[in-house]
Amino acid sequence: MYKTRQATERILELVEDGLLDRDTVIMACLKYMSEDDVKDMAHANEFFLDDEDEDLDEDLDEDLDEDE
Repeated sequence: MYKTRQATERILELVEDGLLDRDTVIMACLKYMSEDDVKDMAHANEFFLDDEDEDLDEDLDEDLDEDE
């Protein structure tokens, strides 16, 4: 049977076996993902409180305005 998340399972296994450092994997994921991906992941996992989400949205909008 084909596993659909082979790479994910392998990385988790390497972390569990102590061959990869958790913090290194976390930083690699966050740096690889787009800001929208990180924001979506944070929302899906309820990392931000609702009022902080609104502040983050405003900060992101301001940053985008400055780049134009």
